[in-house]
Amino acid sequence: MFKTLIDAATLSGFLDDPQWVVVDCRFTLTDTEAGARAYAAGHIPGARYAHLDRDLSSPPTPGSGRHPLPQAAVLAQTLGRWGIDAGKQVVVYDDSYGAIAARLWWLLRWLGHDAVALLDGGLPKWRREVHPVNAAMPSLRPALFYAHPDNTLWVASEFVRDAVQRRECLLMDARSEERFRGDVEPLDRVAGHVPGAVNLPFEDNLDVGGQFLSPPELRSLYLAILNDLPSGRVVQMCGSGVTACHNLLAMEHAGLYGARLYAGSWSEWITDPLRPVARCEDGAFMPSDNAGG
Repeated sequence: MFKTLIDAATLSGFLDDPQWVVVDCRFTLTDTEAGARAYAAGHIPGARYAHLDRDLSSPPTPGSGRHPLPQAAVLAQTLGRWGIDAGKQVVVYDDSYGAIAARLWWLLRWLGHDAVALLDGGLPKWRREVHPVNAAMPSLRPALFYAHPDNTLWVASEFVRDAVQRRECLLMDARSEERFRGDVEPLDRVAGHVPGAVNLPFEDNLDVGGQFLSPPELRSLYLAILNDLPSGRVVQMCGSGVTACHNLLAMEHAGLYGARLYAGSWSEWITDPLRPVARCEDGAFMPSDNAGG
């Protein structure tokens, strides 16, 4: 069973195995159909396509973030349609080094399916190693996926507000440093971060070639931030609960278990003008007015 990462060479040996299911998760926030077009043009043979908005999220509401968690029953139907059941090894990939595919990795684990791994290095490394790609649509054999959601794996805004105030958890933000600081905000109406959060951009999990650091390297990276805090008291967030899953996967790969996802993340936090916002100006963290947009 592969539960965190799998390399391209290993996956290539299982493409014809009916007990393996590969899912292409390519997606671009600024062009939501770009991933589907890229998939249609060429993908790992046999791969299904998962659309972040339609398959891996529920429709947003005025009080939610941009990518609310999908309903467990609806996602279970989708997974079954793709041929996934309890006996399948699932491999997920994208072309952004796991930034999107890690979301499906986490969702499957949320529903109780541990046999899921991210393709390390993604489609870019797969292509560099000259593994096969084709445009053929897969022949799907529907299966029954029984969802057993573990809702202890994620937290809501109210938990974050109270836990951070009481210093009961370490809130870690996977967005870029510029977005965390509040220098720029290309996606959400308010810039900044949750007061008390620390920043660990998901790209820090990767080496210069776009592959995950080794488990000892990842462990060292996270332990330096945890500063003796148990990993089970970490909550990961990002803009909408997607790239935060990359950090959760990295922690799992490093043997640091129990961290949770702030599912709504920044885009949900800012829907309530009473929730505080911090920005970083001239090297110092400064409170900011959420209501000002």
